[in-house]
Amino acid sequence: MKQVMAVIALTFCVSVQSQVLPKNFNDLTKQVEPNLIEWRRHFHEFPELSNREFNTGKYIAEYLKSIGLEVKYPVAKTGVVAILRGGKPGPNIGLRADIDALPVLERAPISFASKVKAEYNGQQVSVMHACGHDAHTAILMATAKTLKDMQKDVAGTVVFLFQPAEEGSPNNEEGGAPLLIKEGAMDNPKLDVVFGLHMAASLPAGMLAYKSGAAQASSDLFKIIVHGKGSHGAMPWGSVDPIVVSAQIIEGLQHIVSRQSDLTKAPLVISIGSLHAGVRANIIPETAQMDGTIRSLDPIMRKETHEKIKQTANAIAAASGATVEVDIKTQTLVNYNDPALTKKAAISLSKVAGAENVFESNWTTAAEDFSFYGEKAPTFFFSLGGMEKGKKPSEVGGHHTPDFYLDESGFINGVKAFCNLVFDFKK
Repeated sequence: MKQVMAVIALTFCVSVQSQVLPKNFNDLTKQVEPNLIEWRRHFHEFPELSNREFNTGKYIAEYLKSIGLEVKYPVAKTGVVAILRGGKPGPNIGLRADIDALPVLERAPISFASKVKAEYNGQQVSVMHACGHDAHTAILMATAKTLKDMQKDVAGTVVFLFQPAEEGSPNNEEGGAPLLIKEGAMDNPKLDVVFGLHMAASLPAGMLAYKSGAAQASSDLFKIIVHGKGSHGAMPWGSVDPIVVSAQIIEGLQHIVSRQSDLTKAPLVISIGSLHAGVRANIIPETAQMDGTIRSLDPIMRKETHEKIKQTANAIAAASGATVEVDIKTQTLVNYNDPALTKKAAISLSKVAGAENVFESNWTTAAEDFSFYGEKAPTFFFSLGGMEKGKKPSEVGGHHTPDFYLDESGFINGVKAFCNLVFDFKK
């Protein structure tokens, strides 16, 4: 991968060589914590969908301007890029937060629960921060404030990337990390590294986790349209039934996972999320359409899977006299933490929470468009726990669900982690 070669010239300066955080660092984080919680609750109560984060972006931009940062807004439709030039020479470091919410109806019993509704792909939907992006945004704002207060001690330049549309742009619009990058967010100044975090609802509040190497899966969306021949449902022998062919294709796709892929190399997931065909019980339709997702943690396996899906769909359709159209679109790449960079970054995280509260997790088939930053610079992505004390992972609401909930007590560790990573990194 590109970042593997790029990181050869980079290192972390740790232990005796590290920059020393100012003596008032802990005081600064205590001072900013009430603001962090206030910001998070504001964003949670007033969420906005991908590429529609108009008020969110404006709120962020106005605050960052008020503390004296160089602010570019809007970027990538609704995003914000802010620049802090440190008092000492050093590297160019990117810190990223995603700012969009999801079309989910909130059930969490909190005073600042979302009551917002908006249009999503032509439908009125409830809107909720059901994945922690409100926390990511508030943490990065608090980090910007803290680093601004330590500006004379910061070596190099810090670029704060408040990115829209991580959850995917609606109606085939451009958006997310690819558009932010396309519009030059990593180029002026040219970033040497990018750090990002994600809340984890099933990880105890304040704990930190990471995965060296492939950490999160690539994500591809696919659409398969089956073209058959319609008939009366009472006389199916006169049809080429696209629903039956679709059922065979769905089963065949699972054989790619269970019988054609080396799962000891990396996990692979092929899931069908929707299947649409027909309008009446007694009419066999002419077409059927299925939509699904592919998740892989190995780029070669990913490419091979794309070809196998096309081969499987075409062969099964042909056996029944049907034809198919197969369309596969990339959503994200494999989110990759360079091992050398990760080994050093883990030391920075240990300074925040103690070695006993920092651990290497397993990889996950969840996906993140943070992966696109890794095409242009080395990246490190880590998790911050948000599970209430006394809870078990099986008892918490999952990400992207109505019952998603985060304990705010550990949010400040996200600020501390970002600041330690900035001070420890050297070019």
